[in-house]
Formats: sequence, structure tokens, C-alpha cells
Amino acid sequence: MHAAFCEPSRVARVTLLTEGTYPHSPGGVSVWCDQLVRAMPDVEFRVTAVTATGLEQPIWELPSHVTALESIPMWGDTPQGREPRGRERRAFLAAWERLLTALLAEGGSDDELFGPALYDLARWAGSGALSAGLRSEAAVRTLAGLWRRPGTDVAAALPTQHDALTGTDLLEHALRPLAAAAPTGVAHAVSGGLATLPGLLAHHRDEVPLLLTEHGVYQRERYLGHRTGPYRWPVKSLMLHFFRLLAREAYRHSALITPGNRYNRRWEEHGGADADRIRTVYNGVDPGAFPPAGPEPEVPTLTWAGRIDPIKDLETLIRAFALVRDEIPAARLRIFGGTPRGGEDYRARCEALAAEVGAADAVSFEGRVDDIRTAYAAGQVVMLSSISEGFPFTLIEAMSCGRCTVSTDVGGVREAVGETGLVVPPRDPAAMALAALALLRDPARRAALGEAARLRVIDQFTLRQTIDAFRAIYTGLSPAEPRTAQQYGGVTWMSRVWRADPAQDAAQDPRAEGTA
Repeated sequence: MHAAFCEPSRVARVTLLTEGTYPHSPGGVSVWCDQLVRAMPDVEFRVTAVTATGLEQPIWELPSHVTALESIPMWGDTPQGREPRGRERRAFLAAWERLLTALLAEGGSDDELFGPALYDLARWAGSGALSAGLRSEAAVRTLAGLWRRPGTDVAAALPTQHDALTGTDLLEHALRPLAAAAPTGVAHAVSGGLATLPGLLAHHRDEVPLLLTEHGVYQRERYLGHRTGPYRWPVKSLMLHFFRLLAREAYRHSALITPGNRYNRRWEEHGGADADRIRTVYNGVDPGAFPPAGPEPEVPTLTWAGRIDPIKDLETLIRAFALVRDEIPAARLRIFGGTPRGGEDYRARCEALAAEVGAADAVSFEGRVDDIRTAYAAGQVVMLSSISEGFPFTLIEAMSCGRCTVSTDVGGVREAVGETGLVVPPRDPAAMALAALALLRDPARRAALGEAARLRVIDQFTLRQTIDAFRAIYTGLSPAEPRTAQQYGGVTWMSRVWRADPAQDAAQDPRAEGTA
């Protein structure tokens, strides 16, 4: 072990910045966070979590060295605060207009104007005045007036007053994390986007070092989500420009960016990140915790594990399975994982599709399981059908269990699988079905690929490698002894603050939701 790892005093504090994941939700990013925290008991962690309502309870038992948890709800109760008055009101609206001007600049958006306007608006966040001000008629009129100026990208779409109300409201919610308590030590954002806001503000005000780890490319996922969103184009354009400029601001001011794969790295460089400040750190698993899965089931079975979510594209998987069943009538598809709140309609759509393609009797939605390894052991082939991924835990966990895989060619999937599984284009049921059939019909090939997959994990993707990398990074970024990337390789009007119970040290493993 590196000598620096034996000097815990050099790494005093880390604030994890999360959005919709740890410690309130299961899934791959939460698994990653829990592993990281538990592997470093000598580091004092705090967690600032962007959540939906603020009423979510932690489902991960936090160890005693997690000293505080702050929840920043995006859609809960309206923040309490007064709209700025008099001179402050004029200053507030001027800052708001500068931010909107940055988002609506002709030909795209204005990078140089965005950051200063963002930090200027943050002055009103802690008291609730930012939200109150953005809910005012004057704030809506400001956006409507700017939209009417000649040359804006959306002028031809004739933005309406309703669009102005909607756009202002969405931005008000998006800016709520500016009210979070200031991160201490190293601010480690474990996703891009809204989770970076407290870290950016702390860096701007107090030079707190910001570390950014993107498991998926946040900006790309926002584009995918807004593609089918319920808003008119003026609103979509406004929000996409916001997320694009927020990504660029985070890339510009991060001391180090640690994507989970080279695919993400390319996106980050394209989005404006300096290549000299990027270091790829792969996700890892403990091969001892994911041993070979054992005998295969007698019935030809495909399995899938994850959260029921449109980005996982279960519809393509179900359509592919229907084609498999045409060739192998006895085949089964077992889907493991829970449905997050708000995803009930999507699950119902998937269940209806299974009936529509005549496979309802062979497709089972099995919900959460106590041990995710049972999901991998339940079939001959583990499937991944996502349209966007980072470096998915489901793959490396299934590979560690010695199961062969069929996956869509997104994110870091090809980097994870190498030559040990089959990779197909996303949204292509026919290609996915052909790959699954090829493996279901060839037991010897399945066995060989499964064995090679486990060896690949042991060689390249162990948890120990991941932890060692981040311990060295935390040490390098520690304010007590700041270093450059090259040297180590590569207020709260609505927040509920949770403080750890030192007696709660046992780990609960809610990864039964699925770890994609």
C-alpha cells in the first residue's frame, strides 16, 4: 500500500455532493459511494444530497465517520423567504438578467457571463430570497422580455407567457442547491449538474478544491431526457443551455475530473474540460463478494438487473426477448429491480408491451431481491439494454460472478466487457436477440466467456484499485497540502441536517434495487 495511505491526518475532510442517489436511493452510484466511504474510516465525510422532496429517508446506514447529512429538496415545500426589496431588488433582477442573457446569447450561450451571474445570484440563496425573487412577476417579465429581443435562438417558436412562467420556475428549482451549507475539505461531486453547485460556490468563495466524478455524462442524459419532455422548445432550449453552461463551469473549475471510463472522458473534453485535469478511474468490485454464480438454471433464461427507468430501455429488451422466444419457446426473461417513485407509468408500459408481443407469461418483473447475486445466477445470460450508461456495476458484478453478458454499446460498456461478452447497438431488438440466441445455444461459449469475464474483473476492475486511486486523489487535493493533477497522476432555508449515530456502524446492502 502507498505510504500516503497510512497518514490519515493529511486527509481531514471530504464533502460528497450527490443528486438523487446516495444515501437515499439504491443503484450503482450509491453502491459506489458506500464502498468509497466505508473503505476510508480515517476520513471525515459529510454528504450534501440533492433530493426530490426532502422527506426521503436514508436507506444506507451511514458509518460514524459520516458526520453530517444535508438534504437539499428540489420539489418539496416552497422555500421560506422574502423577495428582495428596493436597491437589493434592482441588484437581484440585474443579476437574473445577466444569467438569462448568458443562456439566451445568440448562437448558443455566453460562457464568460454565466459564472459571474450565477455566483452573484447565490448571494440571495441562503435566506430564501433567491427562490422568492424568482417566483416574482418581475422575474418572469424579465425572461419574457429577453425572449422577445431579435436574434434569440427560439424567437421563431414565439415563446408565450406560459413558457416564461415555466422556464423561470424550472430555473428556480434548479438553483436551490446554491443554498446548501458550504462544503468543507475537498468537495467531491459524484455527478455533474446540480450536485456541483455547492462545490462551485465554495470554490468561488473560499477556494475549496472541487473534484468531479461523472459516472454518466450528465449533460448528455439531460439532452436525452428533454428530447421527449413535456415542455415547448423555448423552455427546453433554455434548460439545455443552462445544463451545458453549468457543465462547462464545473469542468473549468474542477481541480481534477475523474470519469469512470474513457468514453466519458471524450465527452468531457468535448464539453470544455482540460485534458490535463482528467484522470480515468474505473469502478471496481470485490471479486470475493461476487464469486462464481454456480450452476445455470435448466430453463433457458435471460436476466436483467437495475432500476425500472426509461434510460434503461426495457422496451427494447422485451421486444428482443419476443424474438428470442420465437426461436426458443421455453425461454424466460426475469427482470430484477425496483421501480423508483415516478416510474410507475413506465413499468406499466413495459408490462403492457410484454402482453402486446405475446410474452407476458414468460416475462416476470420480480422487484427487489435481498442479494443482487441471485439475479445474476438466475439466468444463463445477463442483459443490459440501456441507451446511456457510464461504467455500469451490473456488468462488472455479473462478470465477476462468471456470467456472460449481452450489452448495448453505450458509455464505457465496451471498455468493461472487452472480448468477454457480446456488445450490440442500442435500440436494436433484432441485434440483441441474435446475440442472446447465439449464447443460449452454445453452452461451451457461455462458459468460456464467463470465465474470461471473471478474470478480466480480477485483473482490471477491483474495488481495491478504485479505493487506492481515490485515497491518493483526496491526499493530493487536501487543502493542507495542495498539489497539481500532474503530481498525483493524472443558510439552508429548506435543508434537513442529519447527524450520524456513532452506534450505527453496520452496513446494510440495499443494492437489491439493482446496480445499474
